[in-house]
Amino acid sequence: MGETTEPVPVLLKEDGTPYKTAVLIPTINNADELDIVLERLGKQTYPHFELIIADSKSKDHTKAVCEKHGATWIDDPSRNRADACNFALRQMDHDLVLFTDDDTVPPLDWVAKLVRWFDNPEVGAVGGPNFAPDDDPFGAKCADVAFCTKFMTAGTRYGAQPKGELVPITHNPGVNCAHRMANLREVDFFEEGCIGAEDVVLDAKIQRKGHKLFIDPSNVMPHRRRRPFKPYMKQMRNYGYTRMVANKRWPEIATWSHTAIGFFPPIVVLALAAMLYGGLSGGAEADLWFTLAGDWDLARVAFHIPLGLVCAYIAISWLGAAIGTSPHRSIGTVFLAPLFVFLAQWAYGQGVIKAWREIRRTGGRAGEGAQIDDRVRTA
Repeated sequence: MGETTEPVPVLLKEDGTPYKTAVLIPTINNADELDIVLERLGKQTYPHFELIIADSKSKDHTKAVCEKHGATWIDDPSRNRADACNFALRQMDHDLVLFTDDDTVPPLDWVAKLVRWFDNPEVGAVGGPNFAPDDDPFGAKCADVAFCTKFMTAGTRYGAQPKGELVPITHNPGVNCAHRMANLREVDFFEEGCIGAEDVVLDAKIQRKGHKLFIDPSNVMPHRRRRPFKPYMKQMRNYGYTRMVANKRWPEIATWSHTAIGFFPPIVVLALAAMLYGGLSGGAEADLWFTLAGDWDLARVAFHIPLGLVCAYIAISWLGAAIGTSPHRSIGTVFLAPLFVFLAQWAYGQGVIKAWREIRRTGGRAGEGAQIDDRVRTA
């Protein structure tokens, strides 16, 4: 990768002692990809940090992988990521805790580039963007481009790269972030039982206490994307569901776009129905194309207005992908961006609709229980 391998000095506290640092990774049944993560973390330029794995009852060889790399293995009984992290955090006595996932490819200077900012007492937490790794397949790179468009998926934080060395931010995804343990203890760690969006809720709790979050745009974490189409759409459906139930319990993390996307699937269905009606009623006749002349009766409006909106949607998706932040932009990935953006918004909207139903039925309890993701829970 042509990465820097030169060791860097350890960060010291005001009393001259090193910050006690750990990298915490929750995992379940993903030993082979975890092996890659731990191998990379074992070659970091920053010295003196502990690797801690919260293993939620994996049935594969996860424990052997941890032993191979000298990582501390914790047998975790939890059913979701929030509780798994909490189970480990309550046993830890570190000053700084870095978080990532078990399907990343950490750069060799990743730890150093996060830890360095904590010499500034104003930094309560710091993170960075994440993109698909270079060895991800083409479909996963298409997903990455869709996640990182300028417009259509601008609400995601995956590819956030604001200008500056250290920029204030309201949320860093849990795949690439670091926190002061004192702040984590102050807010009683992650919200118990949270089935998703636990990192968003944690950041909200920390900011509620007056602590500041920042992003280092240069500290990129390669993070594997779900492949099309079923895993990709399942992930987006889960995102929509978990974010909406989290918004119900913590309204301060909600934005208008989370609600708006829930109307996307029914709008699409209505638009297709209108086009079908218009086409069957004469609104798609050849002499009505590419002109504003003539009568705009109901059939013509029903066909051409939705069609025009579809064309605008495709054009905006192309433009947003072309000027987005993904390093995997190419003719092929940008060309397919409208499809991947549409599938993401359709699936996310389905998740939002499911959350609305659950919230009406169970209230806040909709956001508790087993993690909503594509892993098989064996705890």
